[in-house]
Amino acid sequence: MNIDKKFQNTFINVTSRAALSSYFLVGKKDKISADKAAVDSMRKELNKIEMNGKIVIGEGELDEAPMLYIGENVGTKNGPTLDIAVDPLEGTNFVANNLPGALSVIAIANESNLFGAPETYMNKISANCSDPGVIDLDFSVKKNIFNLAEFKNQKPENLTACVLDRPRHKEIIDELKKLNVKLKLISDGDVAGALMVIDKKYSVDIFLGIGGGPEGVLAAAALDAYDCRFQGRFIFNTDKEKDRAKKMGITDFEKKYELNEIISGDSIFCATGITSGDLVSGIKINKDKFTSETLITHKSSGLKKIIKTEQII
Repeated sequence: MNIDKKFQNTFINVTSRAALSSYFLVGKKDKISADKAAVDSMRKELNKIEMNGKIVIGEGELDEAPMLYIGENVGTKNGPTLDIAVDPLEGTNFVANNLPGALSVIAIANESNLFGAPETYMNKISANCSDPGVIDLDFSVKKNIFNLAEFKNQKPENLTACVLDRPRHKEIIDELKKLNVKLKLISDGDVAGALMVIDKKYSVDIFLGIGGGPEGVLAAAALDAYDCRFQGRFIFNTDKEKDRAKKMGITDFEKKYELNEIISGDSIFCATGITSGDLVSGIKINKDKFTSETLITHKSSGLKKIIKTEQII
């Protein structure tokens, strides 16, 4: 069943309002308050929508987060039954320190069509290629780069790889340097990192490395609309993480998830800029109005574009 087009503007409004609430705390060195502002706003807007919504990826579990927790029901309880993944403030450090790239993100799918990811790390890879044999988590970095270069009819040194700049990625980064691949290292925000493969204008050919599992699912929702490749494998380091995963229905801790196992059927994805970054521009305020930019995808309608909106504060 396709999600009604009327929800496109509805969910743009949700992320735009959350982005605005967080924007007022840009540069205030208080990432907790900035996150709370975005969460509170998003929850308020979600509860206005005629739907029976359920949070499958949120701000933690009930005992950890009073709002937008996993399993929370949102909406008026009338209308379609939807699964919802949220990251009200992707890039808390960006907002706290007035750095580029903070986003407010949401993904929506029909009931049981959106993977409920646990709060653990995920090894992931994304690229803009339709052939399933080009990139794979089980391939070496060298093989992924050479395969992608061949697919794009390019030399490896003409490719750009986006990687989170973390000590855990030293081997990946060193290998990419040996291959003379251009590097785009990011400090945070791996939803945006994974999405930079969607368009040539971002000059990123492949995203790889370990980041947040929930962020991987959110990125997958958008990548699905672009016919991109994505794989993810959760990393469970403790028994507590494994127990939590079991409660969410995960029994194979080594499983490599393909895109269609993470998101299926129709979906809507929205990412609104809080501070201007690679994907979208940030919030701009003029008197009693604010302007926002949102990357939106709606798979069934073929919508995938950046939409600029102006609203009263």
